[in-house]
Amino acid sequence: MNVFISGATGYLGSALAQALLTRRHGVRGLVRPGSESKLPDGCEAVIGNPLDGLSFKPQGDVFVHLVGTPKPAPWKGRQFRAVDLPSLRASVEAASRERIAQFVYVGVAHPAPVMKSYIAVRMECEEILRASGLHSTVLRPWYVLGPGHLWPYALLPAYMLLEALPSTRDAALRLGLVTHAEMTRALIWAIENPKPGLRILSVATIRSKAKELPPA
Repeated sequence: MNVFISGATGYLGSALAQALLTRRHGVRGLVRPGSESKLPDGCEAVIGNPLDGLSFKPQGDVFVHLVGTPKPAPWKGRQFRAVDLPSLRASVEAASRERIAQFVYVGVAHPAPVMKSYIAVRMECEEILRASGLHSTVLRPWYVLGPGHLWPYALLPAYMLLEALPSTRDAALRLGLVTHAEMTRALIWAIENPKPGLRILSVATIRSKAKELPPA
């Protein structure tokens, strides 16, 4: 398949691009001028502004949108509305214009007691995607453990306890932690298994699909 990635040099995007190339997919990555060298070898650079859907042409079978504010935090509400929301609008506009067959987006698990501004923007993005009519898959992790994102490992014992208690099990599972490798594999699964309409992958589904992915 030919996959177009916005955010191909980021936390999830760079690993996804490399994994897709290993699996012999064609990969194009949206980058700003001067950032071409940040893409993995074999990934074709597409120069453009991720906040302007008219500045790039997303050719391919699948559009994966991964542009967003790095390391989301409760105090970054303005950045979510300045980056996450307009970049999704731009990507949906470009994907619709080019009649992309499948759109993949990373939302966030909810409801949750914290990160309300982040959740609000991601839910708004999902509504824009739903209204577009694009065939889409939305993955809803809560937190992705990986390089530079390791502190939640300290919460794992608490998660195990909460998952064991009937009164807190559902919330603990819905807001569970997933690893960087699990997210990458779940994204690949979504790309390689397109589906008409809008499909939502919860934390539990992300974990299970990551296990199902066949080797390259």
